[in-house]
Amino acid sequence: MSEKKYRIAVVGATEDVGREMLRMLVQRRFPYISIKALASERSAGQTMTVAGESFAVERLTPETAKNVDLALFSAGAAISKEYAPIFVQAGAVVIDNSSAWRMDPDIALVVPEVNADVLNSKTRLIANPNCSTIQMVVALQPLHAAAKLKKVIVSTYQSTSGGGQAAMEDLRLQTQAAIAGHAIPASKKLPATIAFNCIPQIDVFLDNGYTKEEMKMTYETRKIMRLPDLPLSATAVRVPVYRSHSEAVWAEFEQPLTPEEARRLLSQAPGVVVVDDPQKKKYPMALDAEGKTETFVGRIRADIATPNGLTLWVVSDNLLKGAASNAVQIAETMIAKNLI
Repeated sequence: MSEKKYRIAVVGATEDVGREMLRMLVQRRFPYISIKALASERSAGQTMTVAGESFAVERLTPETAKNVDLALFSAGAAISKEYAPIFVQAGAVVIDNSSAWRMDPDIALVVPEVNADVLNSKTRLIANPNCSTIQMVVALQPLHAAAKLKKVIVSTYQSTSGGGQAAMEDLRLQTQAAIAGHAIPASKKLPATIAFNCIPQIDVFLDNGYTKEEMKMTYETRKIMRLPDLPLSATAVRVPVYRSHSEAVWAEFEQPLTPEEARRLLSQAPGVVVVDDPQKKKYPMALDAEGKTETFVGRIRADIATPNGLTLWVVSDNLLKGAASNAVQIAETMIAKNLI
């Protein structure tokens, strides 16, 4: 990585993903000279300790955009819509984790292992994809390069951390109450009880019967993989897990692709770890992925219902590869390309 050091701002630093962005910057030894931890007025004045480093939280204002080379946003779409252009205008490169810019045709939507080539010297605002999309395309890209994707059907098993601290608190309080034999409190964040339950709804339902989360996977995958007509159908489910998303992915290809060849391709792919020995009970699980930046793939097998079909089990930490580490990887890629 370049010896040049950068002035960085993390917007939404006190949120879960913001904290992980700070941790990734420290642990990956990102070449920074300074980091501004920016948040709402409510959090201003606090001191955060992340990965052994202390950060004084400042209130986000237009003035804080000055003297910043790189800004990582984790503060929601409304804040990104308002402040990302201010930071860009002030001279920063912005990598935004919200949904604000993802489907803007003029904004790059980037997963470095898949489409880093879209980054260029004019790129100043980059969108970080949805967590469930990122891990899926990391697994599908090497297979698509070899056999060309024809259709994808995916069911997700998404952790409560994807819904923020309030959703995780729903799981904790409801589980404790159920085990103690007490009345289970109503969910404050989620649409139904999550303890010992699965909820087939993430985000709001749309007119076509799919949720917004499910359609994000469809539209974002098409954009990232440059497959505008790819048939893709998703079912997104919230499960009683604190962290890491799991996905059952069914993919049909134009060319034959054996499970053995798929394992070989995936084991050589950047950012992928193959864990696939079911006879020894070795397959990816949410607990194993927690705190790791890789995408784990297993249960690779030929689909018995469709020629040229494969099924995969894909697991990744949604706060890391699904958000914070992907954003930091984008920044690292831009530095390697001398774009910042």
